Amino acid sequence: MLIRFVRHLLLAVQFFTRLPITGKLAEWVGYSSTMLRDSAAHFPAIGWLVGALSALVFAGTAYALPALPASPWVAAVLSTAFSVLLTGAFHEDGLADTADGLGGGMTRERALEIMKDSRIGTYGSAALLLAVVGKLSLLVLLYQIDIVWSVVGLFTAHVTSRLMPLFLIRAMVHVGDTQQSKSKPLADTIKNATLFVGLLWWVAAMILTAYVFPLMPLLAGTFGALVCTATMAWRLYKRLEGFTGDGLGATQQLSEIGFYLGLVFAAGMS
Repeated sequence: MLIRFVRHLLLAVQFFTRLPITGKLAEWVGYSSTMLRDSAAHFPAIGWLVGALSALVFAGTAYALPALPASPWVAAVLSTAFSVLLTGAFHEDGLADTADGLGGGMTRERALEIMKDSRIGTYGSAALLLAVVGKLSLLVLLYQIDIVWSVVGLFTAHVTSRLMPLFLIRAMVHVGDTQQSKSKPLADTIKNATLFVGLLWWVAAMILTAYVFPLMPLLAGTFGALVCTATMAWRLYKRLEGFTGDGLGATQQLSEIGFYLGLVFAAGMS
């Protein structure tokens, strides 16, 4: 059981990051569509990895720079760039493709066709720009409230935002050309046990951060992420009658922003 757990975790790291899982280690981990579908349980664990390392970059940069107004912007840009490099812009690509498909496709079939196109259009460019600027601005705002808010928020947002797509996979059907889709292994719904393991990763992150951070802002951030996830799910269902791999990436990006917004609103009410 433990060996299978570790293999699925490493497969998730291999699939969703650029960290090298190669050679004999990759042979030991193995691969199958069933394994990749089961590794969805560890999506939030990828949030642990990406969030913790990005938070370290943010905190380290902010600490090393002089106390000037531009310093948190530099820290936010470097930590965001680091997270993009670490994941290969996997979710950002999904956001851009989803925005192009939903924005430019007048019919369900045309929207799915556009989402499979590797080129980026006006809607995708605008969505990426707004998402990046939004994340940077919110991180700087959180830094101005308290550096602990920004560091803890950065970590927990990555974990929470990678839990949210699991709800779409569990509740909705996969649509599109599953033979060519990046999310082909997820065409079959995940099990309750898979969702439960994902929730355990998230609960562990919440417990860890609650030791040094108020619980209510974390819950407010989670609520913001859930609102964005529900909005994305409604939009995907209305236009596509299901989810795609790109839609899962877009859900991660929007729920990450929603988490930061929840923290900011919580700070304003405290």
